[in-house]
Order: sequence, then C-alpha cells, then structure tokens
Amino acid sequence: MDKTFTSPYSPLWNKYRPAIVKMMIEAPNGTQTYRLFAHEVKALDPKSRSSKFTLRIENSKSIVNPKDSVIASDLFHALTLSNRASGLMQQHTFEFTLDRDFTLSVSIV
Repeated sequence: MDKTFTSPYSPLWNKYRPAIVKMMIEAPNGTQTYRLFAHEVKALDPKSRSSKFTLRIENSKSIVNPKDSVIASDLFHALTLSNRASGLMQQHTFEFTLDRDFTLSVSIV
C-alpha cells in the first residue's frame, strides 16, 4: 500500500522517496547525491526565493524548525511514511542538504 501525505512539497517527496531511501541505504559508503529538476521544485512554491535547506535527523527526530523550512519538514514527513527509511533513521544520524542547484545530498554524520 502506498502511503502518501498532503503538504506543499508532498508530490515532490512522494515521487522521489524510493530514490531517497536508496540513497540512505548507500550513505554508509559516502555522501549520495541526486539532482532534482528545478522546475518541479519551483512549481510547488513559486513565491519561494530559495528552496535550500539542511535537515539533520537524529534518533528518528527532525532537527529543523518547520517554520524555517517547509520543504525540509515535508521531506522528513515523507520519510517517516517509509518503514525502511524509519528503520534507517533509528540506526544512523542523517543529514539531507538541498543546494541552490537543486542537488539533494544524503550523508551520515
């Protein structure tokens, strides 16, 4: 059964969740990166000046203020809907970064 959620960036994170979970699985081997399509991100919040964020997840808890970054908190929420991602977040501290070029990086810290 496909678990989904509704929030501004839910279509983006629901689409890429399988790829992100795979990046999390591979993260012990080094930082994993994936280039998102800028138009997909910008279309979800055209008024946003920047979609950059850094999200750290420790002990399955997000270390980001949702008011500071809706896109980051939406990513965290999407990951909590995956049993595999939830298990990985209990085992490791992850850092997710989206840069100005829309490259998503996943690393273990």
